[in-house]
Amino acid sequence: MFKPLKKEIVSVLVDNQANVLTRVVSLFGRRGFNIDSLTVSATNDPNLSRITIVFSATEQKMQQILTQTEKLEVVKSIYVLNRENSLYRELLLIKIEADQSQRTAIKEIVDIFRGKIVDLSRESLIIELTGTPEKLDGFMDVIQDYKIAEVCRTGITGIESHPKKLK
Repeated sequence: MFKPLKKEIVSVLVDNQANVLTRVVSLFGRRGFNIDSLTVSATNDPNLSRITIVFSATEQKMQQILTQTEKLEVVKSIYVLNRENSLYRELLLIKIEADQSQRTAIKEIVDIFRGKIVDLSRESLIIELTGTPEKLDGFMDVIQDYKIAEVCRTGITGIESHPKKLK
């Protein structure tokens, strides 16, 4: 019987110490989960770091991995970010090869998506764009008509205004 995969965004507060990321991520790997996106950052508490993980799983498998992650002694709390009550952002840096004749059209696209050109040379330009993953995907779809030299995406980071702690 087919069980649908559900994409989840999880926020994990962990001790800010060496090898914590390895311990959390290797738990996912050992259980056969593929991580779609991973970001780590400091928090307002210097003793804690936040790991934001995006992955897909069936409901049952998701609960299992969350419960196992919560049991790690370096994990202080774990939250599934509620899509209706959360903000998600991702950063995109993209280098496009463009001569002077193409720059105006590219700038118009960048302006529509509220991005900015952060570097310019005779042969290329680098664009910075921040937003939801869907916004960045939309930009990538529109900009495909130009020669893309490089793309860097940070992965999703998110925050929920009223997180619900797992059991």
